[in-house]
Amino acid sequence: MKNKDRSSSSYKNDQKPGKDLYLNPYKTTNINILLNRVRLDKKKSIKKKLIKAAIFLSVVGGLIAYLLI
Repeated sequence: MKNKDRSSSSYKNDQKPGKDLYLNPYKTTNINILLNRVRLDKKKSIKKKLIKAAIFLSVVGGLIAYLLI
């Protein structure tokens, strides 16, 4: 008994591998990695600001001490 509903060309189309499936693989990144990176960046920026503020205050303090003496 032949299957008259489907032509032979539709069988050939079904057997073709999905080429589009492998061309653009999805890139996924764990959200925890991104959040950790943001936290580390915030810590680095706070440390830099504190160091700059400490240097600025020591220079200003040194100038004031020098000018008073």
